[in-house]
Amino acid sequence: MPSQQLRSPEYRPTAIIKKCQEQGRPAYIAGPMVRYSKLPFRELCRYYNVDIVYTPMILAREFVRNETARYTDFTTNDADKSVIVQVGVNNVEDFMKFVDMIHPYVDGIGINCGCPIKDQVREGIGAALMSEPDLVAELVRTAKTKYGDAICIDTKIRIHKDINETVEFVKKVVAAGTDIITVHGRTKNTRSSVPVNLEAIKTIRDTVTTIPVIANGDCFTLADCHRIVEATGVDGVMSARGVLSNPALFTGLDKTPWSTVEMFMHLVTAYGLPYKLAQYHVAHLLEDMVPKKYLKGVNEQLNMVDLIDYLDEHFVLKRKGEKGFATEVEPQWRIDIDKLEI
Repeated sequence: MPSQQLRSPEYRPTAIIKKCQEQGRPAYIAGPMVRYSKLPFRELCRYYNVDIVYTPMILAREFVRNETARYTDFTTNDADKSVIVQVGVNNVEDFMKFVDMIHPYVDGIGINCGCPIKDQVREGIGAALMSEPDLVAELVRTAKTKYGDAICIDTKIRIHKDINETVEFVKKVVAAGTDIITVHGRTKNTRSSVPVNLEAIKTIRDTVTTIPVIANGDCFTLADCHRIVEATGVDGVMSARGVLSNPALFTGLDKTPWSTVEMFMHLVTAYGLPYKLAQYHVAHLLEDMVPKKYLKGVNEQLNMVDLIDYLDEHFVLKRKGEKGFATEVEPQWRIDIDKLEI
């Protein structure tokens, strides 16, 4: 991590949300994704109108005990704002050590009460915390008692089968001092193929009137974002799977533009990223943009040099500083587009 730095209040997530309200729109938020919300991808999202970006979930226990984990799990720079670090935690002691270490480098701290992955739930983190409202409230209360407004806490939850249980949960957490509530409109057992429960999110919005409420789930286009806001009255919308496929979705582009590939390659080569992760991102960006033959070619490359060579062979991949860099919507082919092999 870089040397300790003071965070500007203008990038505090609640201040960002208020600024968006003044502009007459919801806050656009890129949600936490295990492994994928690393620094280059966070900056890519910001290039395309995202207001607040999350890190991947970091396990507090590993972070506070293992120096290697600290350097591999979290990297940042001066441009990385507004950023919320999401933490997986199941006890106050680990949480406070984590907050002590990381709060000077982030604009907000997000408590993960929503991850449904079974391994995490067995460890008592993620969605397991939805059964522990008193513990979550104590996490929030302890941190806010020590740091007050010097930190901004988001509590990210899922809903219960009985929405009244969720209402009681958020009442306790709000009373404890959380600054934001983010609601994923599914239970921990609801498949992602099932539409989010917008009525449940609206119920939480109607319950929580003193702090911002963010909706999470099923935002794949800007139209989805506005539909969710209209149905729920929330202050912002979080997208995870949507921005992973199309980081430009909050610009109103329903199709992933070629510019995302050029900008991502610039950021990856500037900041670094494990090759397999970078390769995954590129393939995901290209998935609905190029014929499968070329997607297969991307997945067959063994290292970053080979990947760059492959992209240069088939596309006009502009670099930072070149005219037209990161502006094109359609891929710029080096071969006759009418002769593309499917």
